[in-house]
Amino acid sequence: MSALAAAKTSNAKIKWLAAPTSDAWLEQAIAHPLELLIDHAHCERKAAGAVVQLMFRYLCEPGLAEVLSPLAREELEHFERVLTLLKARGRYLEPLAAPPYGAVLAKQIRRDEPQRMLDSFLVAGLIEARSHERMSLLATHLADLELRQLYADLLASEARHFGLYWRLCEQRFQRELIIARLQELAAVEAGILANLHPQPRMHS
Repeated sequence: MSALAAAKTSNAKIKWLAAPTSDAWLEQAIAHPLELLIDHAHCERKAAGAVVQLMFRYLCEPGLAEVLSPLAREELEHFERVLTLLKARGRYLEPLAAPPYGAVLAKQIRRDEPQRMLDSFLVAGLIEARSHERMSLLATHLADLELRQLYADLLASEARHFGLYWRLCEQRFQRELIIARLQELAAVEAGILANLHPQPRMHS
């Protein structure tokens, strides 16, 4: 089965998410595929930076660098792939006004340890879960076959990424604590997306 066929038949309902993506977002994304692609490049770049930041913050945490270093490389590989596709279409990275999504989620991360570590992993995982859900929608509904294939190809990686953050949590925290905090953060995440951002963004 091709990656595109797999995307069509896969179940994009992620248990991490408190609410599904709206039809309004999908309509907006379909109408502005290249602007969304530029934002996607920025998202991959930011994701790589966030992973590296975790590596520096928890420099001596056992078993963390071995997991996060390959993740950072993969995020940068995705960034490079999107950048190559943009250049082939005569576009490049352009400054885009960021939606409130990332900043509001970042504010939910508590400052004291070990709560800060738990929240950091869960927020990163929520972002990956939402990316997976939305890439599945794009892989199914976009008219542009090349872009559909791009998002279909990335689905497995996005699923693996939020699974990775879940395992990092489970290795360090009690399951009941993880689930309770995840439900709180997922409610905030869904609330941010309840009002569609006026400009097409991967997380808007």
